[in-house]
Amino acid sequence: MSGFSTDTIDNLIRTDIWTPDLKEIFEFELMGLKYVKLITDRFPDGDRYNIPSIGQMETQDYAEGQPIKYTAMDTGNYQFTINKYKSSGTFISDKMKQDSMWSPELVGSFVPKMNRALAVAMETDLLSKGNAGQTASDPNTINDGRHRFVGGGSGNTISVNDFAKAKFALEKAAVPMTNLIAIVDPSVVFTLATQTNIVNLLTPNPQWGRIVSENYSTGMRFIVNVFGFDVYTSEYLPKGISETVSSVAVTNGVANYFFSAAPDAVPLIGAIRQPPRVEQERNKDLQRDEFVVTARWGFDLYREENMVVCLTDTSTVYS
Repeated sequence: MSGFSTDTIDNLIRTDIWTPDLKEIFEFELMGLKYVKLITDRFPDGDRYNIPSIGQMETQDYAEGQPIKYTAMDTGNYQFTINKYKSSGTFISDKMKQDSMWSPELVGSFVPKMNRALAVAMETDLLSKGNAGQTASDPNTINDGRHRFVGGGSGNTISVNDFAKAKFALEKAAVPMTNLIAIVDPSVVFTLATQTNIVNLLTPNPQWGRIVSENYSTGMRFIVNVFGFDVYTSEYLPKGISETVSSVAVTNGVANYFFSAAPDAVPLIGAIRQPPRVEQERNKDLQRDEFVVTARWGFDLYREENMVVCLTDTSTVYS
């Protein structure tokens, strides 16, 4: 008796099953633009932006009958430049469209993926400015408050006292104590979550109780804050920093930021001269469809008094 069996017939069997779905990688949330003073309507032409600044008035001793001394305020000019011009492009050939069952899904992903690539480039550039705007290997002291220091925890990790130091530095610089934000590396989250003395903080600050019971974060934002700072985590902070600040050295360092996000005090400034622009064309010589997205922008540290950088070692997670 004849019949169909996998022992005798393999011509009708698909040994590999291919799903109609495409697997996409997980992506980190982008958040930096929330903390930028964006210039949107004052760039008629050119690529350089100037902002005049004025200082404070002085006082002098006065004696009756003597002429008053008149002084002018210090003035300056803050300047930043549109210095980034980025593109992302790809193509799909006619043969690929004809032969691949996934070509519609592939083409549909081009623009979102290219936009995402530009957004990551923009976020990385933006978050680099807090660190780049300071003098390396220097405490960047303002009114006796150090705006750059190495983490005080074991192995140059973060400590709870570092949050207090950052708040002190901002207070000494007359920064508004509202909307306090900390953007930290995931290694900092690990350090805080594994501190052995965290239970001791429950009495002086009851907010810490929820950290133990509910863990730290849901998505990007921490459930609780530390010394008034709402703490966020980002993968795009400047890394690979090696320097010595106030006689304390750090290697494999990452720059963690502390600042006020009060509307009139945001520390960063920027302009998106050309938002991401999508263009598509047919290349008949190469028999393919081409897709391009371009964007142009510039960012800089605008208020150095509203930026505290704590350098921590990222390698201690696995030490």
